[in-house]
Amino acid sequence: MSAPAIGETRRRKQPLPVPVVVLFAALIIAAVVICAVLGERIAPDSPFLQRLGVGDTPPSQDHIAGTDLLGRDVLSRVIYGARTALAGPVVVAAGAFAISTLLGLLSGYLGGLVDSAIMRWVDFMFALPGPLVAIVVVGVVGGGYWTAVLVLVVLFTAPDTRIVRSAVLEQRPLAYIDAARTLGISKTRILFVHILPNIAPIILAYVVLDFAFALVNLAGLSFLGLGVEPGTPDWGRMLFENRTILFSNPAALLLPAGMIILTAVSMNLVGDWLFERFSK
Repeated sequence: MSAPAIGETRRRKQPLPVPVVVLFAALIIAAVVICAVLGERIAPDSPFLQRLGVGDTPPSQDHIAGTDLLGRDVLSRVIYGARTALAGPVVVAAGAFAISTLLGLLSGYLGGLVDSAIMRWVDFMFALPGPLVAIVVVGVVGGGYWTAVLVLVVLFTAPDTRIVRSAVLEQRPLAYIDAARTLGISKTRILFVHILPNIAPIILAYVVLDFAFALVNLAGLSFLGLGVEPGTPDWGRMLFENRTILFSNPAALLLPAGMIILTAVSMNLVGDWLFERFSK
């Protein structure tokens, strides 16, 4: 029997069946993506068109989800709002992934002073109240939505770094790493060619979870007036703008709130399943 190839650390197992609830969650995510990409083609009306003489109205044949205080079509604004609901969280998840992967690889593999310095920074970030820091920084610095995104990238990097470091520490004492060192393979190649592919599935699962948390955080900041500019179709901003018309047109408030919850829960379900699928 031939020896296992370098980098092979686990037996191949039969893939776990995808639960129905995870498939449903994936369909919801796919629908949100379609709304974000094809918003102007599938929205029944312009999300910016104001009808001041109409004001807020309940659902009708002309406006399926009714209109808001300025007479804007609620359904169209929810569809367009998928863009900011996806764009910011994707940047947060991708940015945190890139930084935390690099720091976690260096910390877990090199150890010593590098590990100590990185982990002290991680401990410091964990000691900070993340949501409060985001509110203070965005409120003082200004800059709106993308400033909030940048702040969340920094805040999300610390927990992700600890996760990557733990995964690297599990890989470091394995035989394939010793074999790579014996062959004289450089540390850079060991980190990015041998270790990274083995821990990538776990990182991917946490990237999905980062997206869900970023979505909720950005929606909260927009609700507080610290995210997108006024008038921008955004689910969090719609909650703030329509909070006074809950009884005259409940859909103006409940529809964006429902989309935030459904999208975040769906991403969590998919992330949890990916973690279970690839961590065993």
